[in-house]
Amino acid sequence: MKRLFQSLKLLLCLSFCCMAGQPNVLMISIDDLNDWIGCMQGHPNTKTPNIDRLAERGVVFDNAHCPAPLCGPSRAAIMSGLTPATTGIYAHIHDEDLKQSAASQSVFLPKWFADHGYRTMGRGKIFHENAPEGQFHELVGRESPRFGPKAPKHFKWEQPRTSTDWGAFPESDELMPDYQTAAWAAERLAKPYEQPFFLAVGFVRPHVPWYVPQKWFDLHPVESIQLPPYKAGDQDDVPEIARRIMELPQMPTTEWALENGEWKNIVQGYLASISFVDHCVGMVLDALEESGHAENTIVVLWSDHGYHLGEKNRFAKQSLWQRATRVPFIISAPGFSEGKHSARTVSLMDLYPTLLDVCGLPANKKNEGKSLVTLLRNPDARWDRPAIITYGENNHAVVTEDYRYIRYEDGSEEFYDLNKDRNEWHNQSANPEYEKVKKQLRKKLPKTNTPWSPWTFVPCNDYFREKTKAGYKGDKLEG
Repeated sequence: MKRLFQSLKLLLCLSFCCMAGQPNVLMISIDDLNDWIGCMQGHPNTKTPNIDRLAERGVVFDNAHCPAPLCGPSRAAIMSGLTPATTGIYAHIHDEDLKQSAASQSVFLPKWFADHGYRTMGRGKIFHENAPEGQFHELVGRESPRFGPKAPKHFKWEQPRTSTDWGAFPESDELMPDYQTAAWAAERLAKPYEQPFFLAVGFVRPHVPWYVPQKWFDLHPVESIQLPPYKAGDQDDVPEIARRIMELPQMPTTEWALENGEWKNIVQGYLASISFVDHCVGMVLDALEESGHAENTIVVLWSDHGYHLGEKNRFAKQSLWQRATRVPFIISAPGFSEGKHSARTVSLMDLYPTLLDVCGLPANKKNEGKSLVTLLRNPDARWDRPAIITYGENNHAVVTEDYRYIRYEDGSEEFYDLNKDRNEWHNQSANPEYEKVKKQLRKKLPKTNTPWSPWTFVPCNDYFREKTKAGYKGDKLEG
């Protein structure tokens, strides 16, 4: 008995020593940020010195894609490790409903860390609305205005079912929820902890409205703004279902922006919002560097999806095209590559298993992504997994380094050769030259397409609202 007690004591001691050596995790999520950051060379006018300095200390995944081009389903997939096709979460879902949805088949990422000895802390937009109860030891942000502050009246655009607008507001950074989130995170990083921590920091900008103080607009003079590539009639060669699924009548079109002389102003508002959130990222990184945690903390930065800024005649997310699916994804981990870029196609579904792997935690066997540790060690290593993006039941894009294949629920298709057509202007789905490649990519489509979760709600897209109206009551799909 005494020997058994000594063995248990030794085991507990070894476990504690192992725990003490485990790395901390600082996870920074940014809402609606496309690839317009300096280290990805996404736009010539962008200014993101703080995100860029993080890139210098880690690996930038230049061809990373979201699991869904909409906040709610993307974040539910990232945090559960289960794809939208598995859970049926294709649209927004309230945090309290996540535990009743199919996503609860898994353990959410913060809870996995909490269950394995980490102190979990979070503030801001982490899940779609913050986080379900029980995920964090300390959670702040439910009561804060997530997308505010709002101007007394809209400056340029006012339509129902969207907060889209652009202009300088409010007067100071301190009035912005993101600034307050950054200051809170800096305070947490300044403290000592007896156990490793998992700190999640969720920033809202550049989500609409594109309101930030005037000084961030001043960084991007309108006369110097370069516009994204645009081709009139770009959607003429895509299937009818594609136009219906991607249509958001409450949002501006490029045609409207051109007619009203607002395109550069919109781009300025988006760039200003990016520069502001980059400053907030810098506040957190500065605090980490000044703390005693810097040498033993993994930093991961990601955005939940991309955003069109005039490409394909739209200012919106919610499409299966490149602009809405390509995202920033940077991992800086002690002992791994620094200042490197990987061209391999990866998914944000890979985030969950990667963090567990790097931290030496047991794998969650429910995860449908794959650890990126191989690419963190060698960013040019062989990697043959495509990224799968889903928007609505049985609508998917399969993306590789060379191609984008899109298949819709009615069997319609799009196909783009990305080496010849980076802007995805020419749908080659009917070109026999690509039939063999299409056949190969078709095999990568999800085998399961779970019906719409009864807990999701469809706030924006008329096609999905109409399609699901038989079960639509209030803001939920009732069975």
